[in-house]
Amino acid sequence: MSKPNLARRVADAAEIALANRKYVTFIDVVTGLRWLHSRHVDTWRQGRAATLAELAAVDDERLVQAAGLLRDWAEAKGLRPVETPYVSGSRDRRELRFTTAHPQEAFRTHWLSPALSEARARQLTERQSKAPDLVVVAPLAPWTCASCADTGPYLIMEDDRPHCLTCADMDHLVFLPSGDAALSRRAKQESGLAAVVVRFNRRRKVYQRQGLLVEERALEAAEERCLADEEARLRRRERDRDRRADQDVEFQERMAAEIARLFPRCPAERAREIAVHAGLRGSGRVGRTAAGRALDANAITLAVVASIRHLDTDYDRLLMAGVPRMEARDRIRETIDGKLAEFRGEA
Repeated sequence: MSKPNLARRVADAAEIALANRKYVTFIDVVTGLRWLHSRHVDTWRQGRAATLAELAAVDDERLVQAAGLLRDWAEAKGLRPVETPYVSGSRDRRELRFTTAHPQEAFRTHWLSPALSEARARQLTERQSKAPDLVVVAPLAPWTCASCADTGPYLIMEDDRPHCLTCADMDHLVFLPSGDAALSRRAKQESGLAAVVVRFNRRRKVYQRQGLLVEERALEAAEERCLADEEARLRRRERDRDRRADQDVEFQERMAAEIARLFPRCPAERAREIAVHAGLRGSGRVGRTAAGRALDANAITLAVVASIRHLDTDYDRLLMAGVPRMEARDRIRETIDGKLAEFRGEA
């Protein structure tokens, strides 16, 4: 890939992050470039990889080049640089490294919009500087503790090796499943030692939160606090649910309007259906990605392509007949291109 082309792609990824959050990080760019998936970043943050580079689809020099292009773009936009620490979620809380041999400052710099208030900028810096939650993994495969050679339902990484909770002095903690946000938040506040439990989802290829490990006395205290204000929290949840529903409708209307702008021959009802499907909260579909929420043209096009693939081609029938997914996509590519051209008014 030529440098001008990479510079454009870096700028596109950075613009999306800036539009969504008013600041940009190197992680935003490399995930936007699809050199790294979010699951790779999770693995690195948990302390299960020595460097981020070893998980990337490109070499160290390409990452350095992207960091330099991000700096050039950010300086041209007048963004403010703030170097922020990256600390592992492992027990040793070691400093995370992006590459092995290069200076780390360029990777750790966050670029803040001038429109960001001082209070918000300070809040972001303090949050990033704060040590992350300890992360405990509920493994899918058999494993052995590096200290005692035993095993268990959970492991925590220390010195790049798995340890059981007994060897990590955490076996006195009790498990609190996810599901009650108030109880989890209060139990964590009450607990002197706590850890987030995650498990790898093979289908979605991401680590998903399963719950918390907290001290038993902390859980009991949190349960008492939750019982005391249960009715008030119920009313608050109902108000929040109504507000989120209104926000979803507004977002889907804006997405439908953007589909109509990019594809003026797409029927209005079809555009609305695509927006509702792609923008469904919690679906993980393209409309809920950072690019989708920013109404990026590429993300909008991907949502339209997905609709065409399932409604206007034989793609689903091919999959049911056992045709490999990528081969099935090759077979229907001409049909998709023709339908896109029709929706754009080019056919």
